[in-house]
Amino acid sequence: MKPVRTLARVMLSGIFVVSGARNLQHPGRLVEAAKPVTDRAAPLLQNLHPRIPTDTATLVRANSATQLVGGLMLATGKFTRPAALILAGTLVPVTVAGHPFWNNDDPAAKNNNQIHFLKNLGLFGGLLLAAADTEGKPGLRWRAGHRINHSRRSVQRAVRTPRRDAKIAVRSAATARRIPG
Repeated sequence: MKPVRTLARVMLSGIFVVSGARNLQHPGRLVEAAKPVTDRAAPLLQNLHPRIPTDTATLVRANSATQLVGGLMLATGKFTRPAALILAGTLVPVTVAGHPFWNNDDPAAKNNNQIHFLKNLGLFGGLLLAAADTEGKPGLRWRAGHRINHSRRSVQRAVRTPRRDAKIAVRSAATARRIPG
């Protein structure tokens, strides 16, 4: 199953690496489409930290750089689960800003944007699957529960052993008193 996982991650990351690199070099072509989304996000970013830049070109570049790095991490198999979650997060504003089919009056443009919107929705689902994939290893929840149960059994054994030793000692002493000698 490992070759399938590896190939699937590389295929899934390809769009993020290519478009991230392209948009990082030339963010100007996306600025106009991203402006409505970044204008709404700017006050939220300012509330988080006043030094976070809020101009659209910088936010497009930051998103592109994040997609490029996240795509490379997913493709190389390094930190794949966090990379998939980060890529899924970057896909939300890209999809809302880039493919607002609900705003189109032209049927051809509306259809085109709707197809790309659904494509991005499919990528989002694939990224969520990649984020949930533990590669056949137990997840954190199972490992924590298993560790807790193991600790409980160890404590029970630790308590049971002195009791057993005490019972043996009492029986040995009682038997020793009954034996003449």
